[in-house]
Amino acid sequence: MQSILTFIQSINQFLWSGPLLFLLMGTHLYFTMKLHFPQKNILKAIKLSVTPASNKEGKNLSVFATLSTTLAATLGTGNIIGVSTAVALGGPGAIFWCWITGILGMATAYCECFLSVRFRNRSKDGTYQGGPMYVWENGLHNKSVGKFYGLLTLIAAFGVGCTTQSNSITQTTSLSFGLNPHIAGFLAAFTAGLVIVGGIRSIGNVCVKIVPFLGILYTASCVLLLVINREAFLPAIRLIVTHALAPRAALGGAVGSSLIITARYGIARGLFTNEAGIGTAAIAAAASETDNPAHQAYVSMTAVFWDTVVMCLLSGLVIVTNMILHPESAAAVNEAGLTDAAFSYLPLFGNAFLSICLVAFAITTLIGWSYLGEQAYCYLTHNKFISFYKVAYIVMIYIGAVLPLNLVWECTDLINAFMIIPNVAALFLLQKHLHSKI
Repeated sequence: MQSILTFIQSINQFLWSGPLLFLLMGTHLYFTMKLHFPQKNILKAIKLSVTPASNKEGKNLSVFATLSTTLAATLGTGNIIGVSTAVALGGPGAIFWCWITGILGMATAYCECFLSVRFRNRSKDGTYQGGPMYVWENGLHNKSVGKFYGLLTLIAAFGVGCTTQSNSITQTTSLSFGLNPHIAGFLAAFTAGLVIVGGIRSIGNVCVKIVPFLGILYTASCVLLLVINREAFLPAIRLIVTHALAPRAALGGAVGSSLIITARYGIARGLFTNEAGIGTAAIAAAASETDNPAHQAYVSMTAVFWDTVVMCLLSGLVIVTNMILHPESAAAVNEAGLTDAAFSYLPLFGNAFLSICLVAFAITTLIGWSYLGEQAYCYLTHNKFISFYKVAYIVMIYIGAVLPLNLVWECTDLINAFMIIPNVAALFLLQKHLHSKI
């Protein structure tokens, strides 16, 4: 197992130490300028996301349900454990690069979702199906690349969607509540499975009810901690910015690092949590009942804003302010425990509260990713034997509960890397279809 981990780490070190960093940030920056900074319309986009649709209520999802499903697939371990890992391995400056990835990545997310709605299919039962695989088939008339991306998405669903989340659940419940990993894995599979077997409407309904509540609850807890740590707030911002541009040994035992390593972990974790550039958000966007690609693209763009620009930044600030005020607590934990150390200072069961939030977020991510994987499976098999996929996905939730955490995260970075290339290529090849006017 160690040799496999070392091999994957070496590949990731090459891909994420230059090629993919430049590709991603270049793509984000290019489409930000091409579309004349669509991020400036974020308030209008948020308003669109909560505006009831005036058209039909069929088998497809409302724009808010697509946003909730996207957030279900992205909010979770990336915002909690992912940020903690990024700070531990890349230093406080990684938060800056994670945040920049979110700001600029909103434009890329807009483009992905625009093209997904523009080139989606409508099945016989009236439901929409889309994503980069359909963009390649219908927009670029290359079904082979579409199948390749669909296969990558299916692998990601079983890997990224299942293992990182179920592994986080077992790590959390084992440390916080002493729960056996096999029991935790079974309970996670059973809970998520109850929703997954109900199909897209069941997934959408659950996400609409749970995800906004969880997001508000976690955000409020971060704000409370920042109020408690207010004397370290401005020093934390200075530390994050200066370390991002001139990395050095950081507080609390975080490693010193070069600029490329700091940027690597910040951008990689930012990508993992908001998925801008990967194209998976476009799959959920295509299920929208709206016929306006720009309308849905703006709504989907807000997922990156809430996920990375707001929540990852808050998580990072909580971690760094705690490192400044309580360096001994930060030094005493492993790379995934910096957030837990910070939340230990939250009044009334801070660690237990964080553990419950992490488990709840992980469950919703399992549910959200099940839909993304299902759409990839349907594309590859022409909607055959869908029940087989659902059973396999639920079983994989249990299996992922006992995998080593380091291997899980390294595999996540590797799968993300392979998904970026065909997705980004489609954006450039079809850029003539893009516009930012509603």
